Amino acid sequence: LAPRQFAAARNLFISHGHADHIGAIGTLMGIRGLHRCPPPRMFVPAAIADDIKDTLAALAKMQRYDLAVHLVPMEPGDEQQLKGTMFVRAFRTHHPVPSLGYQFFRRTKKIKPEFADLPGQEISRLNAGGAPLFYEHESAELAYATDTLLRVIDTHPSLLQTRVLILECSFLDDKKDVAASRAGCHVHLDELLERADDFHNEALVLMHFSQLYDPRMVREILARRCPPQLLARIVPFLPQGDAWTV
Repeated sequence: LAPRQFAAARNLFISHGHADHIGAIGTLMGIRGLHRCPPPRMFVPAAIADDIKDTLAALAKMQRYDLAVHLVPMEPGDEQQLKGTMFVRAFRTHHPVPSLGYQFFRRTKKIKPEFADLPGQEISRLNAGGAPLFYEHESAELAYATDTLLRVIDTHPSLLQTRVLILECSFLDDKKDVAASRAGCHVHLDELLERADDFHNEALVLMHFSQLYDPRMVREILARRCPPQLLARIVPFLPQGDAWTV
């Protein structure tokens, strides 16, 4: 699906090339065309940048109007400024195809503690003289990790401190066990529960639930299985009703 409220987004972030993650690109770009939106920046794993370009070119040929984007190929560790103090950093996720997660953070300058109590005029004088008064401070605001093994929180541990973490949780109970979940490079709720105390996020948004569950089942299982201190911060990314589609 390509919700209309996403159509005006200036930046799009593609995790990997599986159809359930990129299949709506044509629809989204078509909606943007109807509204005459300018080409967005599309951040993609560098390994699939040419494939994305070819796919959009084929769709444009069939639809007979331009589906232009500004492709931004990304490797793990690459950073791009989005606007002002807001940046994005790509990190590796663990899936059978080239895949990335994205962490959004603010980078600001803060005065070093040893200078914090100086009068303003003295700070200005020292700054004009080139004194190293400031340091760069990063605050991780949002991160998105799917599809992936849970070891992503070990290979990129700052995810656990990010204010809002969006994380896949494909399987929730014994309908599919942990071993089978890991074989497909997905996260199982059992694994999250084992690491519940490690998550220090203000909100943990869980998504990418298997079609083995309908939205009502997801809510019921999470409420039954998650400890209160974790459940209070979990936000399941679900439709409001009891069905996946209407």
